[in-house]
Amino acid sequence: MSQYRDNEPGMTRPESHREWQLIEKLVLSMQDEQRRQRRWSIFFRAATLGYLVLVLVLFMPLRGGFSSGLAPATDEHTALVDVSGVIADGAEANADAISRGLRRAFEAELSKAVLLRINSPGGSPVQSAYVFNEITRLKAEYPEKKVYAVITDMGASGAYYIAAAADEIYVDPASIVGSIGVIMAGFGFTEALEKLGIERRVQTSGDNKALLDPFQPQNAEQQAHFQHLLDQVHEQFINAVKKGRGERLDADAHPELFSGLVWSGIEAIELGLADGTGSPGQVAREVIGAEKIVDYSVLPHPFERLLGGFGVSVGRGIGSVLGLDSAPLR
Repeated sequence: MSQYRDNEPGMTRPESHREWQLIEKLVLSMQDEQRRQRRWSIFFRAATLGYLVLVLVLFMPLRGGFSSGLAPATDEHTALVDVSGVIADGAEANADAISRGLRRAFEAELSKAVLLRINSPGGSPVQSAYVFNEITRLKAEYPEKKVYAVITDMGASGAYYIAAAADEIYVDPASIVGSIGVIMAGFGFTEALEKLGIERRVQTSGDNKALLDPFQPQNAEQQAHFQHLLDQVHEQFINAVKKGRGERLDADAHPELFSGLVWSGIEAIELGLADGTGSPGQVAREVIGAEKIVDYSVLPHPFERLLGGFGVSVGRGIGSVLGLDSAPLR
């Protein structure tokens, strides 16, 4: 009978071979268990999503926006509308959403006044102008209801454009207020292209179609045209602020008001950009005389927010099961 010897090359003990087989089975079993756990995790997440969707469908109206007021107010109150974040089409603070919230606030029979709670660096002058005009229209339709704006951290540029439509503006002493100006920024890369030996090739139909192209030298005529455009928008902004603030704004004594500068809340009051200090609660209680606040802001539907967060989680789980962990999901 032949025997295995430790000193014979290429030969292994049968016991050692069986041990490696057991280790291999154990590793494969662990991998299978991990895959099963991932599959079950995805299943339970999907089931949870389905349950939440069912609840939303059964108990909430499917509409483009959602008012945080869960039920109609049953007594006199201050109607709140938020202007928060960058003002832009497609952003949470867009003209359509803000205007719908304002219309609900004015239409509410028991709302004593409308309170704009503003915390925004500004944004699109077009979106801001839409809201300004809507406030002006609603004030004419509901003359018994005043509009008060409260600027919390910041009410600058397009956000102040909106605030100017209010009957009165309140700030915190440390609020940042103003920035009555218009900006368009860009870059120029002509010298960088020359140093890198890169040739810019662009074809247009129309002499000015490629105006302000960052890869071409500045054109004086095109630059003057855009400056005229910015000046027009700036003038519209200035006229809206003057219309809203009236005699409270001494523009002749303070020409820097429309230079794009910002001021603290205290300075804004001195310059006529604001009327006093106060938080939303203080203004509702002490100025409006209706301490109860009902939020009429229009927000994205909860279902949209749910899908946004849950979809990323499920996507990562599927990628993990498929072995795509090394590829980041964006």
